[in-house]
Amino acid sequence: MPNIKSAEKRVRQTEKRTARNRVRKERLKTSFRKFTDALAGGDEAKIKTEFAAATRLVCRAGNKGILHPNAVNHRKSALALALNKALAAKAK
Repeated sequence: MPNIKSAEKRVRQTEKRTARNRVRKERLKTSFRKFTDALAGGDEAKIKTEFAAATRLVCRAGNKGILHPNAVNHRKSALALALNKALAAKAK
């Protein structure tokens, strides 16, 4: 335990931030799962809706500093690739 008052405050701040970031990461993972389930379901409208929601959350996580900018680009690219692959398969 810290002995200095400012260090005690830092501990409290870190706990709050960690809890907030954990919630945001879980929301992000849930969004990815919903997108994957939509891909498996095959409904084109639902796939596009879940893609937009997942992309929005990834960008927001990058802006908040939860994800590294390169991780944001990597995940958005993977989502777009999966979307395009599903839509191409649907078109055939």
